[in-house]
Amino acid sequence: MTVIPVKRLGAAKSRLRGAVPPERHPELVLAMMLDTAAAVLNATVVAELIVVTDDEVVARAVREMGAKVSPDPAAGLNAALRFGADEVGGLAAHRAVLTGDLPALRPADLDAALAATAPGRAFVPDAAGTGTVLLAAPPREPLEPRFGPGSAGAHRASGAVPLTGDWPGLRQDVDTAADLATVLRLGAGARTRTLLRDLGLSRACAPAACAG
Repeated sequence: MTVIPVKRLGAAKSRLRGAVPPERHPELVLAMMLDTAAAVLNATVVAELIVVTDDEVVARAVREMGAKVSPDPAAGLNAALRFGADEVGGLAAHRAVLTGDLPALRPADLDAALAATAPGRAFVPDAAGTGTVLLAAPPREPLEPRFGPGSAGAHRASGAVPLTGDWPGLRQDVDTAADLATVLRLGAGARTRTLLRDLGLSRACAPAACAG
């Protein structure tokens, strides 16, 4: 079972503001999130996707994709992750939480990362090595998320094991315009790629990068 938290689109990804025209910012956030969700739903080891959100646009879109929606407890990111994983998903399940800004994620990379999870809690650091893009917990063990600045160090200090596989699309979250350029080189999902192309912010990519 996998959980993705999503803020209301108008408030999400504040550091990314300015990468696209202001009125299109919510569209970009939604496109990246839906590309992430599509990859999760196509991973072979994921039985269910739960999206924790109070945004009706997000909720409607992910339900149409086959995900389950849970309300946000409105107590911050880590509270949303704990609620979605431990309460909605339940401690009996193997749970993984992901950030919703991984538009270059490939299902095979997520499968490989989840297959590599240790007997206890495990996490995947972001491309910079300081943040976290995935945290997993086995049955009967609480998730204990510590997302936020320096989360990779915080998760390691909490006893979670870092996973260091070669999964560039999984590791590359999007906080800045430079990150957008990176995910386009890696091969962003169709929704993100189409939006940026419509805005004139990306040229046609190489066939390998456009796959999916």
